[in-house]
Amino acid sequence: MSGNKPAVERPEAEADEVSLLLDDQMCFALYAAQRALTNRYRTLLEEFDLTYPQYLVMLVLWEHGALPIKSLGKLLQLDYGTLTPLLKRLQAHGLVRRERHASDERSVQISLTEEGAELRKRAHVIPATMGQVAGLTPAEAGNVKAVLERLTANVTAGR
Repeated sequence: MSGNKPAVERPEAEADEVSLLLDDQMCFALYAAQRALTNRYRTLLEEFDLTYPQYLVMLVLWEHGALPIKSLGKLLQLDYGTLTPLLKRLQAHGLVRRERHASDERSVQISLTEEGAELRKRAHVIPATMGQVAGLTPAEAGNVKAVLERLTANVTAGR
C-alpha cells in the first residue's frame, strides 16, 4: 500500500454534518464564479484580440517588464508547456518578443514589443469594466481577493 495516499482524516461527528448537496459546495460556487468571470472577460477581450490567459501574461509584463519564461510561469502559476504556446501566439500577434539570453542559451527572455507596450493604454478599460460587471464595492472586491488568496495558499501548502 506504499503507493496509496492516506485518506483525509475527519472527526466522526463532522462526517455526519457534511452536505453532498451541490448548492452547499464551495467548490461549485468558485467554479461557477470563475466561468462567469472568464466568459465576461472573453467578450471584453475580443476587441483586443486576446484570450484571457494571454491577457494575464500581458498584465505581468506590463507590471514587471521583461522576464525569463521561468519567472513568468512562476508569477502566473503556469508550467512551461502551457505558457510556451501562449507566448508563441502573442509573438505572432506582434505583442511580445522571445529572445534567448546570450550568456545562457537555455533561458528565454520575454519582453514587450512597442505594440505590446502601447496596448496597455487601451487596456485600462478592462479592469474598470469588470469592476462594474462584478457589482462589488472596492472593499468587497478586496475582501474576496484576500479570501481567495488565503484559500489558494491553504490548499497548495500541503503539496
